[in-house]
Amino acid sequence: MKDSYASIKNGELYIHNLHISPYEFGNIYNKDPLRDRKLLANKREINKLVGLIKQKGYSLIPISMYFKGNYIKIELGIGKGKKLYDKRRDIAKKEAEIRIRRTLKN
Repeated sequence: MKDSYASIKNGELYIHNLHISPYEFGNIYNKDPLRDRKLLANKREINKLVGLIKQKGYSLIPISMYFKGNYIKIELGIGKGKKLYDKRRDIAKKEAEIRIRRTLKN
């Protein structure tokens, strides 16, 4: 599920870059494991998601994937990307923690 995201095109919900391994005992007719897949959702759910992701900087990302009967269900969440200054702060904090661990270890 790493680097996967969902989008809405023509009133339909699609998931992109989700790797689902092909059937091992299949043949040449196996599908591409990274192809875009259409998700089933009713119109009210899709309209609600459209309203939420129209806001600046928000996107749909899969949180979890599980089996229920013969179906695979994907739980989607609304996420907002980090700003550049937030990334710099987190990187500096991680580097400081690593330095502290190294000095305590020695």
